[in-house]
Amino acid sequence: MSIESKTPNKNEILFVWFNRYAGVTIKTPSKTLVIDPVDVKPRNFKNIDAVLITHEHYDHLDQLVVSEIHKLTECVVVADPTSARRLQNVIPPEKLQEVQPSSEVKFGEVSIKAEKSNHPPAATPVTLMITSEDGVRVYHTADSLPFPEMAAIGKREKPDVVFCTVGIAPDTSPETGVEIARLTKPKVVVPYHTASTADQKKFAELLKKNMPKVTCLIPEVGKIYQVSKKV
Repeated sequence: MSIESKTPNKNEILFVWFNRYAGVTIKTPSKTLVIDPVDVKPRNFKNIDAVLITHEHYDHLDQLVVSEIHKLTECVVVADPTSARRLQNVIPPEKLQEVQPSSEVKFGEVSIKAEKSNHPPAATPVTLMITSEDGVRVYHTADSLPFPEMAAIGKREKPDVVFCTVGIAPDTSPETGVEIARLTKPKVVVPYHTASTADQKKFAELLKKNMPKVTCLIPEVGKIYQVSKKV
């Protein structure tokens, strides 16, 4: 069953991890957001409100895929400055929104706030704090390594779920993923951006040792998950 055929209950969001990188679809009761779609078939995405791009690397930005999804859905594309420049010839200007840290974009009552990212190989990377109409907060950290300001982000936003990169990207590891969890203090953490289940399991073990009250949700590609509001 497609995530687009399901509707989360009040105070919930649904998500699907759809590749081995940072590709995630997030569905709130009223909006559907797709983050960093690569290695996917555009026709599999329907009724999309927005595509969000965190940075310009090949495993996060595929201009052709983004263009095709836009043509099929007429969605808005929200992107960091470098990615926005690369998309300006394939996405109409009225449908392309550039964001950088401290920027906020709203789709109805759903908010997308760009935050800093510690991913030096990228030119202008961002992380994304997504808040549903019911106040469920999802922090998508893309390829970011931990950085001190994450503690302030966590204290300010009180995220319900945080996606933590545990592999593939330079210098990332289960250990750096757990440090992101330590700084942001979510209810649920999701280790992603890896082709290694060993990395995910190591992350889970380290998290249990260091933050036993935090739930670790090890995702399977293509499976629908539900997260409820932090209490």
